[in-house]
Amino acid sequence: MSKRDYYEVLGVAKNASEEEIKKAYRKLAMKHHPDRNQGEDGKKSEEQFKEAKEAYEMLSDTQKRAAYDQYGHAGVDPNLGRGGAEGFGGFAEAFGDIFGDIFGGNGRARGAGGQQVYRGSDLSYAMEITLEEAAHGKETQIRIPSWDTCETCKGNGAKPGTSPITCTTCHGSGAVQMRQGFFSIQQTCPTCHGSGKIIPEPCVTCHGQGRIKKNKTLEVKIPPGINEGMRIRSSGNGEPGPNGGPNGDLYIEIRIKQHDIFERDGDDLHCTVPVGMVSAALGGSVEVPTLGGKAEIDLPEGTQHGKTFRLRGKGIKGVRSSYPGDLYCHVSVETPIKLTEHQRKLLKELDESLKKAGDRHSPNAKTWSDRVKDLFKA
Repeated sequence: MSKRDYYEVLGVAKNASEEEIKKAYRKLAMKHHPDRNQGEDGKKSEEQFKEAKEAYEMLSDTQKRAAYDQYGHAGVDPNLGRGGAEGFGGFAEAFGDIFGDIFGGNGRARGAGGQQVYRGSDLSYAMEITLEEAAHGKETQIRIPSWDTCETCKGNGAKPGTSPITCTTCHGSGAVQMRQGFFSIQQTCPTCHGSGKIIPEPCVTCHGQGRIKKNKTLEVKIPPGINEGMRIRSSGNGEPGPNGGPNGDLYIEIRIKQHDIFERDGDDLHCTVPVGMVSAALGGSVEVPTLGGKAEIDLPEGTQHGKTFRLRGKGIKGVRSSYPGDLYCHVSVETPIKLTEHQRKLLKELDESLKKAGDRHSPNAKTWSDRVKDLFKA
């Protein structure tokens, strides 16, 4: 019975992010876990649970996912893609691949002429953006290291006027086999390192690599709502694979600059709103900033320091959210400084007036005083 496509099993698109794959797997694992499904449907749920687990194990591994994307199930299942192997020879070849992986065959495949090819390494790029850009998204360009064919040797790695020669150790295959009893163990050729060729006189420009390092420009689209630490995958823009192997991927990791006013907490925003002592006492309307413009909050009379006001929908709509978060405005009551003599006199008169009225104007002070008295009595 043929296996279902791993992306179909998890119900995600082929360009799904690691987080989307993980979320889809968790949902299926909770739904089909054997402990939660007993009776007649238990066996079917167990099979679906195993199927989802296998799909997640393959797609959550960067190298296995790249092999699966390129070759399908044959790229990740050693029992597939080896039709026609009969008798003892086919058995030895299968074991050769297993031992080859143990001894350094990571990411290996076969290219034209039987040479070993390898998937290129992934690259990481840290991109710093503002909070506004994270909220609204942006399109930008980045420059990353790349490789171009060497113009001096035209890509063959040899000095002009000379040519590469076939490796005498592996005879051009890029691999050597070591027989141990009944087993045939295949390893990368130690002489040519899997290329199948030797360059007696390397090109002085590229030092025998056949390529030179340059920079290339990529267009990057930052989705609205992206958050700190999230990664954007640019498929095939990593390091090129040796001997014509597939390129690795580029992962763009997001860093968000510290904002002068707002702090982000998931999809919510927080800000501190300084309010004068008189405004807090008398109440009134106060203008506050949001990422989309200005808004107002109504301070009730007698607003205390630390009071929080919630503005619904004035936060950020995350990349996987259906609704935007909220904005929380935290009131910071400011004590006036650098007073004139006249202002000092007015404040003293106000203070005397408040004290004459008793505890009516300072309910928190009375409660605090009572607690202090109880403490010393004890």
